[in-house]
Amino acid sequence: MPERRADLDPVQLGAYFALMEVAGLLRHAVEQQLREAGDLSWVQFQLLARLGLDAPDGSARMTDLADGVVYSRSGLTYQAGLLERAGLVTRAPSADDERGVTVTITDAGRERLAQVLPGHTEVVRRQLFEPLPREDARALSDLLTPVRDHMRSLPPRSASPRRRR
Repeated sequence: MPERRADLDPVQLGAYFALMEVAGLLRHAVEQQLREAGDLSWVQFQLLARLGLDAPDGSARMTDLADGVVYSRSGLTYQAGLLERAGLVTRAPSADDERGVTVTITDAGRERLAQVLPGHTEVVRRQLFEPLPREDARALSDLLTPVRDHMRSLPPRSASPRRRR
Protein backbone atom coordinates (compact mmCIF):
# COMPACT_ATOMS: atom_id res chain seq x y z
CA MET A 1 0.00 0.00 0.00
CA PRO A 2 1.45 3.42 -0.96
CA GLU A 3 2.57 5.69 1.83
CA ARG A 4 0.02 8.39 2.67
CA ARG A 5 1.31 11.94 2.34
CA ALA A 6 0.92 14.26 5.28
CA ASP A 7 -1.94 16.75 5.36
CA LEU A 8 -1.25 20.34 4.39
CA ASP A 9 0.68 22.22 7.03
CA PRO A 10 -0.72 25.55 8.33
CA VAL A 11 1.39 27.63 5.93
CA GLN A 12 0.27 25.57 2.92
CA LEU A 13 -3.35 25.64 4.05
CA GLY A 14 -3.19 29.41 4.53
CA ALA A 15 -1.64 29.91 1.09
CA TYR A 16 -4.29 27.68 -0.48
CA PHE A 17 -7.20 29.53 1.14
CA ALA A 18 -5.70 32.94 0.32
CA LEU A 19 -5.22 31.94 -3.32
CA MET A 20 -8.79 30.62 -3.60
CA GLU A 21 -10.23 33.74 -1.99
CA VAL A 22 -8.17 36.10 -4.18
CA ALA A 23 -9.16 34.14 -7.30
CA GLY A 24 -12.84 34.21 -6.32
CA LEU A 25 -12.88 37.92 -5.50
CA LEU A 26 -10.98 38.82 -8.67
CA ARG A 27 -13.23 36.68 -10.84
CA HIS A 28 -16.34 38.25 -9.31
CA ALA A 29 -15.06 41.79 -10.04
CA VAL A 30 -14.02 40.83 -13.58
CA GLU A 31 -17.32 39.09 -14.33
CA GLN A 32 -19.27 42.12 -13.13
CA GLN A 33 -17.23 44.45 -15.37
CA LEU A 34 -17.58 42.15 -18.39
CA ARG A 35 -21.37 41.92 -17.98
CA GLU A 36 -21.75 45.67 -17.59
CA ALA A 37 -19.34 46.68 -20.36
CA GLY A 38 -20.11 44.06 -22.97
CA ASP A 39 -22.79 41.61 -21.83
CA LEU A 40 -20.18 38.84 -21.75
CA SER A 41 -19.60 36.00 -19.32
CA TRP A 42 -16.08 35.24 -18.10
CA VAL A 43 -15.87 32.19 -20.39
CA GLN A 44 -17.14 34.15 -23.38
CA PHE A 45 -14.50 36.82 -22.74
CA GLN A 46 -11.80 34.14 -22.48
CA LEU A 47 -12.90 32.70 -25.83
CA LEU A 48 -12.88 36.08 -27.54
CA ALA A 49 -9.52 36.99 -25.96
CA ARG A 50 -7.89 33.71 -26.99
CA LEU A 51 -9.18 34.10 -30.54
CA GLY A 52 -8.65 37.83 -30.87
CA LEU A 53 -5.37 38.24 -28.99
CA ASP A 54 -3.63 34.85 -28.96
CA ALA A 55 -4.58 33.17 -32.25
CA PRO A 56 -2.68 34.72 -35.19
CA ASP A 57 -5.52 34.00 -37.64
CA GLY A 58 -8.34 34.51 -35.12
CA SER A 59 -9.26 30.81 -35.21
CA ALA A 60 -8.84 27.80 -32.95
CA ARG A 61 -10.21 24.29 -32.57
CA MET A 62 -12.93 23.87 -29.94
CA THR A 63 -10.94 21.14 -28.15
CA ASP A 64 -7.91 23.40 -27.86
CA LEU A 65 -10.09 26.24 -26.59
CA ALA A 66 -11.72 23.97 -24.00
CA ASP A 67 -8.30 22.90 -22.73
CA GLY A 68 -7.03 26.48 -22.74
CA VAL A 69 -9.90 28.00 -20.80
CA VAL A 70 -10.31 24.89 -18.59
CA TYR A 71 -13.97 24.41 -19.38
CA SER A 72 -16.01 21.36 -20.32
CA ARG A 73 -16.49 20.57 -23.99
CA SER A 74 -20.26 20.73 -23.71
CA GLY A 75 -20.18 23.98 -21.75
CA LEU A 76 -17.83 25.53 -24.27
CA THR A 77 -20.04 24.39 -27.14
CA TYR A 78 -22.97 26.15 -25.47
CA GLN A 79 -20.98 29.36 -24.87
CA ALA A 80 -19.63 29.36 -28.44
CA GLY A 81 -23.21 28.93 -29.67
CA LEU A 82 -24.28 32.01 -27.72
CA LEU A 83 -21.36 33.98 -29.17
CA GLU A 84 -22.22 32.73 -32.66
CA ARG A 85 -25.87 33.79 -32.31
CA ALA A 86 -24.62 37.23 -31.21
CA GLY A 87 -22.45 37.41 -34.35
CA LEU A 88 -19.20 37.48 -32.38
CA VAL A 89 -17.76 34.17 -33.69
CA THR A 90 -18.39 31.67 -36.45
CA ARG A 91 -18.07 27.90 -36.19
CA ALA A 92 -17.15 25.56 -39.02
CA PRO A 93 -15.90 22.00 -39.47
CA SER A 94 -12.16 21.78 -38.91
CA ALA A 95 -10.12 21.52 -42.09
CA ASP A 96 -7.71 18.97 -40.58
CA ASP A 97 -10.14 16.88 -38.50
CA GLU A 98 -13.58 15.97 -39.81
CA ARG A 99 -14.86 15.49 -36.24
CA GLY A 100 -13.45 18.81 -35.03
CA VAL A 101 -14.94 22.28 -35.05
CA THR A 102 -13.02 25.51 -35.60
CA VAL A 103 -14.17 28.76 -34.02
CA THR A 104 -13.23 32.10 -35.61
CA ILE A 105 -13.70 35.56 -34.15
CA THR A 106 -15.66 37.98 -36.35
CA ASP A 107 -15.13 41.72 -36.79
CA ALA A 108 -18.03 42.26 -34.36
CA GLY A 109 -16.26 39.95 -31.89
CA ARG A 110 -13.05 41.98 -32.21
CA GLU A 111 -15.07 45.16 -31.62
CA ARG A 112 -16.69 43.69 -28.49
CA LEU A 113 -13.30 42.56 -27.20
CA ALA A 114 -11.90 46.07 -27.78
CA GLN A 115 -14.95 47.49 -25.97
CA VAL A 116 -14.45 45.45 -22.78
CA LEU A 117 -10.66 45.15 -22.67
CA PRO A 118 -9.80 48.58 -21.20
CA GLY A 119 -12.21 48.11 -18.28
CA HIS A 120 -11.07 44.53 -17.84
CA THR A 121 -7.42 45.48 -17.53
CA GLU A 122 -8.35 48.32 -15.15
CA VAL A 123 -10.20 45.91 -12.84
CA VAL A 124 -7.26 43.49 -12.87
CA ARG A 125 -4.78 46.31 -12.24
CA ARG A 126 -6.84 47.81 -9.42
CA GLN A 127 -7.83 44.56 -7.72
CA LEU A 128 -4.71 42.45 -8.15
CA PHE A 129 -1.70 44.64 -8.81
CA GLU A 130 -2.41 47.98 -7.11
CA PRO A 131 -1.62 46.69 -3.60
CA LEU A 132 1.63 45.03 -4.77
CA PRO A 133 4.98 46.67 -5.43
CA ARG A 134 6.36 45.81 -8.90
CA GLU A 135 8.88 43.33 -7.48
CA ASP A 136 6.08 41.47 -5.65
CA ALA A 137 4.08 41.23 -8.88
CA ARG A 138 7.14 39.72 -10.54
CA ALA A 139 7.57 37.33 -7.57
CA LEU A 140 3.90 36.34 -7.82
CA SER A 141 4.40 35.50 -11.49
CA ASP A 142 7.58 33.58 -10.66
CA LEU A 143 5.71 31.57 -8.01
CA LEU A 144 2.59 30.81 -10.02
CA THR A 145 4.19 30.02 -13.39
CA PRO A 146 5.78 26.69 -12.35
CA VAL A 147 2.57 25.69 -10.55
CA ARG A 148 0.53 26.45 -13.67
CA ASP A 149 3.06 24.63 -15.86
CA HIS A 150 2.94 21.60 -13.54
CA MET A 151 -0.86 21.54 -13.70
CA ARG A 152 -0.83 21.99 -17.48
CA SER A 153 1.61 19.07 -17.85
CA LEU A 154 -1.17 16.68 -16.83
CA PRO A 155 -3.38 15.33 -19.64
CA PRO A 156 -5.73 18.03 -20.96
CA ARG A 157 -9.36 17.94 -19.92
CA SER A 158 -10.39 17.14 -23.47
CA ALA A 159 -8.39 13.89 -23.20
CA SER A 160 -10.44 12.80 -20.21
CA PRO A 161 -12.96 10.09 -20.98
CA ARG A 162 -16.54 11.26 -21.27
CA ARG A 163 -18.86 10.12 -18.52
CA ARG A 164 -21.62 7.81 -19.60
CA ARG A 165 -25.15 8.55 -18.50
